[in-house]
Amino acid sequence: MSRRMVLILAVTCAVAVGNIYFPQAIGPLIAAGLHVSPDSAAAVVTATQVGYTAGMVLLVPLGDRLPHRSFLVVLFALTGLALLAAGCAPALPALIAAGTLVGLTTVGAQIVGPLAAGLVAADRQGAVIGTLLSGSTGGMLLARTFSGTLGEWLGWRAPYLVAAVLALVLATVLAFAVPTTTPSSRQPYTALLAEPLRLLRTEPELRRSCFYQATVFAGFSAVWTCLALLLAGPAYRLGAPAVGMIALVGAATMVCTPLAGRLVDRYGPDPVNLVCLLAVLVSAAILTMGTRGGTLGLAALTLGTLLLDTAMQSGMVANQVRVYAVCVEARSRLNTAYMTCAYLGGSAGSWLGLRVWSRAGWWGVCVLVALLAALAALRANRVPRRRRSGRTWDCPTAETRPS
Repeated sequence: MSRRMVLILAVTCAVAVGNIYFPQAIGPLIAAGLHVSPDSAAAVVTATQVGYTAGMVLLVPLGDRLPHRSFLVVLFALTGLALLAAGCAPALPALIAAGTLVGLTTVGAQIVGPLAAGLVAADRQGAVIGTLLSGSTGGMLLARTFSGTLGEWLGWRAPYLVAAVLALVLATVLAFAVPTTTPSSRQPYTALLAEPLRLLRTEPELRRSCFYQATVFAGFSAVWTCLALLLAGPAYRLGAPAVGMIALVGAATMVCTPLAGRLVDRYGPDPVNLVCLLAVLVSAAILTMGTRGGTLGLAALTLGTLLLDTAMQSGMVANQVRVYAVCVEARSRLNTAYMTCAYLGGSAGSWLGLRVWSRAGWWGVCVLVALLAALAALRANRVPRRRRSGRTWDCPTAETRPS
């Protein structure tokens, strides 16, 4: 793949992921504009996320059944139309319905990963996947800032309408830029839906990668869920803007993930995973100093969350390289299983983090992060005899297994 193609795919990831996150910044504007309560307006964000989860399960496996170019073009065209409908919604129920459709169809980033893995040599997959992940991170951060600023100037509908134009323009670009690919599967849709579960059951390397990412993402979600409570408490007495400023430091991961990808290409995913898990343990130790309050505590929180973000994102690069190597014919189905497990881990981490916070405070949350990382690190020492260092091989899918 040329650098131009990598850049286009990174922008594709940024736009797709940004569509999930930009509504978070304009919730109060939606509430004021549609004359509803802030809690009611928050349902738009929830609907988008629910739609996205459904899209990963219902649509991403089709990446193995349909040509990538036409599939991406259709997805972004549908996303653009759904965003347009959201921007023109006359009332909250219509906006929630449109937001659900936006989430359902904006799964392009999960299609681009398997596409890119099939277009590059095995010894370049890490670097390319790291660059795509940088695009996703940039889209998440910029979408929140952009939509909040634009919404303050022109109202809550403006971010939706601008995002619709971006999605439709990108659909046109992808129609000409993405190379033609041949689908790897001929399975019917119902069989494709069942395949991620079968792969989880039969492929130990997929389960291992899912376990790593689910545990680290759980700790990551626990920290970010409880950080706002810590900053609003007596040790700091700061509001939501302080959380936003600390989150912006996470933009440094956009530089780190391509570097992590090159290390994966050179040394394989296992050593990079182990270093990332150890980094999570170190970040948990640094984050405990956040209980001190003041400038020192705030500096510890900033450094600890930056290290945690970098370790989580870099570990994701290593995990995805390992996952895509499990079976070259089923990369989209593998990605469905992997990303679903990661998101389930994140949701569980948020839930568990709040309960630990209520009983043990910030110290308890940091101990939870350390325990999750330690569990993953112990699992990392039990590498299967059949080592897999990022090289691809064939595995029997449901359509190729002998009857």
